[in-house]
Amino acid sequence: MDMFSSSTTSSIQPSYWDEACEHLMKRDRILRKLIPAHANQSIRRAPAPFVTLARIIIYQQISLAQGRILWARLVESCGGAPTAQCLLAYDEAALRELGLSKRKAQYILELARHCVDSGIGASRWSTMDDAAIVAELCTIRGVGRWTAEMFLIFNLRRPDVLPLDDTALLRAISHHYFSGEPVSRFEAREVAQAWAPWRTVASWYLWRSTEAAAVEY
Repeated sequence: MDMFSSSTTSSIQPSYWDEACEHLMKRDRILRKLIPAHANQSIRRAPAPFVTLARIIIYQQISLAQGRILWARLVESCGGAPTAQCLLAYDEAALRELGLSKRKAQYILELARHCVDSGIGASRWSTMDDAAIVAELCTIRGVGRWTAEMFLIFNLRRPDVLPLDDTALLRAISHHYFSGEPVSRFEAREVAQAWAPWRTVASWYLWRSTEAAAVEY
């Protein structure tokens, strides 16, 4: 099975979600308030892996509003969720006409080519740890650690991912735990020690408490 061709078929809420919420509310005073404030909410059912990766690439280093506009244009151009085959019908100039930067147009086309040509398969991922999957994804041009960790969270729905490269998460930690003072990665990691082994869930609720909550890859 190609890693980009199938969609996740598990239930909308991950099986571990309730257990994780119970653990986090016992261990963390902030999450004890945030989780009930967003009751009956969780990570959504994941789309096809290609869609997740393409969407993450589109949203890299731009505002949520810009990301939504660009993604909507791709969806409209493809007549639905973009596929590798659809995007390979475009060249770099055509994607730039939709508003993508030169670099992002190149990355999207590279991802689409990788989807079609690569022999990498999702069937092995269930036996691989997070670090190994991150390393594998980072061999694709345009996919860095942040992109790979977002994929672990929003597509594979791995339970214990702490994306310290995510500025929205650091802002949320700063707001809730440091009275808005700038927070270092080291300080964020120290706070997150109490969240293991459910750091994905804690991160999700912190996102949900901010404007970044609107993003679901």
